[in-house]
Amino acid sequence: MAAQLNTLLRAAYEQHVCPLPPVAGAVSAVRRRVAAVLAEWSVCPDVVEDLLLVVSELATNAVIHARPPAELRLSWRWGDTGRTLRVEVTDAGPALPAGRSLAGIDPDEHGRGEAIVHALATRHGIRVHSAGITRWAELAAA
Repeated sequence: MAAQLNTLLRAAYEQHVCPLPPVAGAVSAVRRRVAAVLAEWSVCPDVVEDLLLVVSELATNAVIHARPPAELRLSWRWGDTGRTLRVEVTDAGPALPAGRSLAGIDPDEHGRGEAIVHALATRHGIRVHSAGITRWAELAAA
């Protein structure tokens, strides 16, 4: 029984999952929620700043360009090179066919998210699966 409890407590510490509703203000609410979780986990402030920017980019992409439902998952990964924080945003796939843009979205103010994630993450990628698309990024934790 004690081993099961330890496993459950470690899992609760190792990951956080929250919905990402397709409404105005969702990204800033998720950022605040992630910031609170990272504070509970005592993550280095420099890593927090970078991770929150990555969260913003991945979450904004899901809210603006994808079909709901969307969900954010934040988790710890342990590897040969130390600990990393992984953020994943899963959505139900593109809202519009490829090549079409959303009306009212200024292309000069969008389209930089992938470059930002690439610059901040130690690893990142996209996984297409039966439930939709998961975009993920990992950042080294000091």
